Amino acid sequence: MELDKLTTRELQTESARALATMDATSVNIHQFNKQAHHNSWNWYKAVINWYVEQYGDLPSKVGPGVEVKLIWQSK
Repeated sequence: MELDKLTTRELQTESARALATMDATSVNIHQFNKQAHHNSWNWYKAVINWYVEQYGDLPSKVGPGVEVKLIWQSK
């Protein structure tokens, strides 16, 4: 999967879908910090890679991430 081709907003929304499918514990969230090294793009990619390992594709395409409804407001 070519995560480098996704825009920042796409990385954010895909990782948000993935995170919404897991238990929000400090242990679960901390596992991505090790791969990110204080870089948000790497953090988003680590979350998405975890999801892809679990379900086989992006959260917007397969698994429980498909059912996640994201809500945000633009200015």
